Amino acid sequence: MRNFLIRAAIIAAGVWMASEIVPGIYVRDTGSIILGALVLGLLNATLRPIFVILSLPLTIVTFGLFVLVVNAAMLGLAAWFLEGLAVAGFWPAVFGALVISLVSWAIGLALRDD
Repeated sequence: MRNFLIRAAIIAAGVWMASEIVPGIYVRDTGSIILGALVLGLLNATLRPIFVILSLPLTIVTFGLFVLVVNAAMLGLAAWFLEGLAVAGFWPAVFGALVISLVSWAIGLALRDD
């Protein structure tokens, strides 16, 4: 549970950064960021592995870039579930997924224990 909450906090930072940088991603308030991160974390833990496996041939052909489309789909699905999070189309979802992935990677790298 602790690990999930840490991941949710990292995703929340990514969602906030994406809403600041990417035109077309809108977050109503801080509560929506937190709720969006929790929903996105749940979607990533449950549905994302299924989508990644189903899209494996496309992921191989695109040298892994199709995973961004899967992440964008998860972001769009989270926005569909939540009233306080809005994604205005495919490209904002892709760029938002890229920003969230980069922020998550950078924070994860900084917090890693070696």
